[in-house]
Amino acid sequence: MILALWMDWRWGEPRRFHPLVGFGWLASQLERHLNRFALSPLSIAGGGVALLLLLLPPLLLIAALLTVPVVGELMGVLLLYLCLGGRSLMEHGRAVMEPLAAGELEVARQRVAMIVSRDTAELDESGVCRATLESILENGADAIFATLFWFMVAGPLGAVAHRLVNTLDAMWGYRSDRYRYFGRIAARLDDVMNYLPARLCALSYAVAGAFGAAMHCWRTQASQHDSPNAGVVMAAGAGALRCQLGGPARYRGQWHNRPPFGCGAEPRPGDIECALQQVWQALLLWIGGALFLWVAFWGVPGW
Repeated sequence: MILALWMDWRWGEPRRFHPLVGFGWLASQLERHLNRFALSPLSIAGGGVALLLLLLPPLLLIAALLTVPVVGELMGVLLLYLCLGGRSLMEHGRAVMEPLAAGELEVARQRVAMIVSRDTAELDESGVCRATLESILENGADAIFATLFWFMVAGPLGAVAHRLVNTLDAMWGYRSDRYRYFGRIAARLDDVMNYLPARLCALSYAVAGAFGAAMHCWRTQASQHDSPNAGVVMAAGAGALRCQLGGPARYRGQWHNRPPFGCGAEPRPGDIECALQQVWQALLLWIGGALFLWVAFWGVPGW
């Protein structure tokens, strides 16, 4: 796990031929052909389940075969590395923070549009900061902590399964006419797989930041979010940063009244670096916890 995290910190995600990008492209092509033939909500949902079963088992079997004895340890490291997105998260966050600090709001809008699905063309400085912070907190939970959780629970196969399901949820987990039924099972499966990791991540954010404020926001605000997991992460993360997130946002030209999260002042560019440091400190907590569990169960090698 430590070696895979170092590889992600050193090199980041592969710039070309990333397996998850290829998986997303394949899922998109198959969904485009399969979804258009559905005639009823039941048949649409059935098509989503069928495509889920068509995509996941073969890829998980390949991942399992890659982790056979002898080469399994090295392939396990490689698979976990490909599932992590820590450095990418840091790079995207700082890519927005730097033009904001230089007063280049339009550049910041263009860069934040690369990591969020909301409309960014008319966001003010506070809106750009809010979108960036929400992306850091939620994607940190998905691309780092949930991936590590499933790796510790079920090895490389667990990490791969989580990232595949999470990718499908990111593509199909919308309540639009096109995906409301088709992506429902993928979204629910992602909710189940992220239930425990999201709460452990939220607790880690709280420990790494303003603990009291984070726990208060978690208790009083998390249930207001549509997602049972994103609300926990967002509320605790915003409280730990002592800034206000959530609120109205426009997606595809339509305004959505999202609940507010956090406490304190409106977010500022400096809060982006604070959020990145919070994710990093939470990751150190997880590494320390993993080492403690290893020693507790297996002892120190050579002793």
